[in-house]
Amino acid sequence: MPPSVRAAAAWSWRVLAVAGAATVGLWLVDVFRVLVVAVAVGLLLAVLLTPLARWLERRARFPSWLSSLTGVLGLVALGAALAVLSGRSIATGLGDLAEQALAGVDQALAWLSDGPLGLEVDRIDALVAQGQAALRDNAGTLLTGAWSATLTIGQLLAGALMALFCAFFFVRDARPMWAWTVALLPRAVRPRVHEAGRRGLVTLAAYTRTQILVGAVDAVGIGVGAALLGVPLAVPIAFLVFLASFIPFVGAVSTGAIAVLVALVAQGPVTALLMLGVVLLVQQVEGNVLQPFLMGHAVALHPVAVLLVVSAGSIAAGIVGALFAVPVAATLNTMLRYLHGHDRFPGLGTEGAGAETEPASATRPA
Repeated sequence: MPPSVRAAAAWSWRVLAVAGAATVGLWLVDVFRVLVVAVAVGLLLAVLLTPLARWLERRARFPSWLSSLTGVLGLVALGAALAVLSGRSIATGLGDLAEQALAGVDQALAWLSDGPLGLEVDRIDALVAQGQAALRDNAGTLLTGAWSATLTIGQLLAGALMALFCAFFFVRDARPMWAWTVALLPRAVRPRVHEAGRRGLVTLAAYTRTQILVGAVDAVGIGVGAALLGVPLAVPIAFLVFLASFIPFVGAVSTGAIAVLVALVAQGPVTALLMLGVVLLVQQVEGNVLQPFLMGHAVALHPVAVLLVVSAGSIAAGIVGALFAVPVAATLNTMLRYLHGHDRFPGLGTEGAGAETEPASATRPA
């Protein structure tokens, strides 16, 4: 056999083996997706809370368990405050928005009959009656969907509790947990895997902090713009923009469209166009200023790679896949580059010969 054919065959069976292993891994992740997502969110929260916990240990002399618990409870309190603030704004503005939406529907029906389309009133009434009949006929399907949504909310609450539980122990017991994980590997590779893990976690922390900054800029810009234009629900819109900013490309487009639609219903087409201009301006600042300088340095991924990773994650696991695609890809990219001799963080150095048996905290790079 020619050498080229032998090389192609060797590559082919290895690629098939790797693809098969990856397929089994993705299947296991899908089966245990609630646990996987909870652990992933807990790790992200631990990355954010660890600096605060270590500061409390140094300055306030808190024991490790108390500093970790303080950080987790502080995060819960902050999230609850934001939820209450958004909930009050929704409760006060949703009634007026619903009335304006009904008025807008009446105006649209009037335009269909009196406008250039010239539809007959009887025909419009027939279409409305068909819609009502379809709603009655599909009541069972809607109830099933509502029950599925209730189950999903229950899973989200259970996942949130597990994520907070994991975050507490990730902050408190990172060193022994990481040491146990590394000790499962052959002794010869433990030091390099440990150093790769340190650098991967630095990348993950940089991504998380940078994404929070970028999301805050988007939320403040669009929220302030909506408030100045008199668009109702400005605070919930800003909160939604901040959460959706963790999904690159898709989150910005979807939340911007929601802001424009709310402006259209509440204030009319002129305000909607102004709101669209605000959204485009904020997104241009993010895409052309913040993302290249901040996110590019944090994740070291080309924008094309980010787009492909987000698309692949959304296809494989929906919104959850799109949310975690970039941090997972960035972390793996840093770790694999280190294992192949390309150190993105040479200033970290190494932690010595004892790293393979007692590695330093996974959330406190040296």
